[in-house]
Amino acid sequence: MQESYCAFDIETAPLDWSFFDETQHEYLLRGASTTEEQAKKKSEMALSPLTAQIVCLGIIVFERNSTGEFEEKKRTAYLQDNSLVDDEFTSEELANGAKLVRCNEKTILTNFWKQLRHNPALHLISFNGRGFDAPFMMMRSALHRVKPSRNLMDGTRFNYPKHTDLIDELCFFNASQTGATRRYNFDFFTKAFGINSPKSAGVDGSKVAELFQKGEGKVIAEYCLRDVQATWDLFLIWREYLAMK
Repeated sequence: MQESYCAFDIETAPLDWSFFDETQHEYLLRGASTTEEQAKKKSEMALSPLTAQIVCLGIIVFERNSTGEFEEKKRTAYLQDNSLVDDEFTSEELANGAKLVRCNEKTILTNFWKQLRHNPALHLISFNGRGFDAPFMMMRSALHRVKPSRNLMDGTRFNYPKHTDLIDELCFFNASQTGATRRYNFDFFTKAFGINSPKSAGVDGSKVAELFQKGEGKVIAEYCLRDVQATWDLFLIWREYLAMK
């Protein structure tokens, strides 16, 4: 089977506050007495699959050709539009030539698992994917009653199949807060390796929720795909100079 890779990234935003009942409100804000503390608690909701949703999934798929070079086969951003029913979607082309697909969150997940089912050998590339994207996607799938076609958390912390998580590799599976294996953020790693930062256009993950509320989906999609492209570029450098297998 042809060697193929899928760099991916998700963007998330908190579920609407009205989605939760009063006891959940109390639980989520417990310990926050000031307006500022409550706002911080609410912003942190974007990090949990029980309190947040996937608003965009970006993927870029590459295959190695007969000459050993990587050919891009797919560059797509799946943007959440919950006005659409399951398996319904609309598509258009972004200014950079990538495909933008609008569908509801359940369909975003269904399409992702379908791709992995059709290509079981597809190797995933992420930055902190096992720490965030993978468990988030699996839990959101379960909440939508969608069965994942692959256990993205399979394996152990130090050895897992068909997935290169660059945060693990660049910290040599020994991440620390200081020193030679310091766990820098994605923006810092990309700049250190001379890669154009996804945040260079003035958008970062902290702005996704606000952009989503304003209906600025294309801005989110373009940012998400910049993240994915930078992940792939970082992977190529790691693969050439640091991968030992």
